[in-house]
Amino acid sequence: MRIGNGYDVHALCENRKLILGGVDIPYEKGLLGHSDADVLVHAVMDALLGAAALGDIGQHFPDSDDKYKGISSLKLLGYVKELLNENRYEIVNIDSIVVAEAPKLAPHITEMRKNIANVLEMDVSDINVKATTTEKLGFTGRKEGISSYAVCIINKR
Repeated sequence: MRIGNGYDVHALCENRKLILGGVDIPYEKGLLGHSDADVLVHAVMDALLGAAALGDIGQHFPDSDDKYKGISSLKLLGYVKELLNENRYEIVNIDSIVVAEAPKLAPHITEMRKNIANVLEMDVSDINVKATTTEKLGFTGRKEGISSYAVCIINKR
């Protein structure tokens, strides 16, 4: 049994979609990044890669490579799943949290969980997504960005 943790943060900006857990969330701003900047999925990918000692998302999907420009992070998550399969790892569970002052994320969490579970071919009951604010403190509290944390457990097959 191995455990991994992941973290990601992106700045909020104008003229971008807000994609979290593969869900296009209606909001006045989106996240700035080379891909779709889905901080939730990025944190999950880093947790999985870390648990398997396979590096991090920057190593596998560098922002200097144009083939990843604007790509769906769920597609990248599929690549991470393939890497885990090649290295004979199975995912036991994932727990994650999105830190954002706004918008309210509770109405979208079920869909986020389903999206992640579908890509990883897991039961949705093994994927948890939570949301919280920072009570107006720090960059997230000032609505400058959104961050996410994830932990996972994997097993060698």
